[in-house]
Amino acid sequence: MKVLVIGAAGMVGRKLVAALLASGRVGEQAITGLALADVIAPSVPASTIAITTSAADLSVPEVAERLVQDRPDLIFHLAAIVSGEAEADFEKGYRINLDGTRHLLEAIRLAGQAAPYRPRLIFTSSIAVFGEPLPAVIGDTQEHTPLTSYGTQKAICELLLADYSRRGFVDGVGIRLPTIVVRPGKPNKAASGFFSGIIREPLAGQEALLPVADTVRHWFASPRAAVGFLLHAAAMDTGLLGHQRNLTMPGLAATVADEIAALERVAGPRATALIRRQPDETIARIVAGWPQAFEARRARALGFTADSSFDEIIRIHIEDELGGRLG
Repeated sequence: MKVLVIGAAGMVGRKLVAALLASGRVGEQAITGLALADVIAPSVPASTIAITTSAADLSVPEVAERLVQDRPDLIFHLAAIVSGEAEADFEKGYRINLDGTRHLLEAIRLAGQAAPYRPRLIFTSSIAVFGEPLPAVIGDTQEHTPLTSYGTQKAICELLLADYSRRGFVDGVGIRLPTIVVRPGKPNKAASGFFSGIIREPLAGQEALLPVADTVRHWFASPRAAVGFLLHAAAMDTGLLGHQRNLTMPGLAATVADEIAALERVAGPRATALIRRQPDETIARIVAGWPQAFEARRARALGFTADSSFDEIIRIHIEDELGGRLG
């Protein structure tokens, strides 16, 4: 099986690549080649599997055609700009998040005109496709009413994925990721970044800013769970999806207060004392329109699993990013 990962230099992309190389398989199929692409060429991990890397911006014409010219059997499409950046730069958001995805789908369709070609395409969508008005717990049939440009872009891509799958051009699976915490490294431009920051920075002995109220409730999963979602989507029986190709992933509903309480249980009051409240009306407005909890019954029935508690999410960060030890 030949595998292509687009967005391989991002946080989830790097962890996905590490998991693919550690296993050497996707389901029952051995990986024979791995192509990694991002706007900046990803680094090449050591492996016995043949690996190629490239710098690639899907929004640029003909780049997608180059990426699929070797006809990968499995494609992970993780590339996107994040919510805050897409809201701040309208044109860039649509160019990267929508046009880039459309270019990829078209490149796959056109490749199939020369000879039969229908790869499995895993697309990372977002719970940002939902917006107010919303029930307290959202079911699998909830209407898409995004209140951000990012959510709108993801919602459009979900429709395209479903239609290209219906027409037989791709074997698509769209997974709506919860907000991923705790994200390692430096903060990005995502409006949701503070959810990770109020855990990551205190664990590193640094001050963290909290721009919203403690009562804000949201839907979370760890990076480890996100990689698990992707791998399960890659190996699952897509015949079970029918024409409903996009799934809300299971996760954990928690308030900011729940996060802080979990941090104190795991790392003590010295960590939580490093959280400084600094209200930000722009972030608060964006977050206020986001969903808070999901049933995710369909995904769970199809075998997707997530974290059991916020304490577990914090411990995963400590294990995976801090060597299992607090500073």
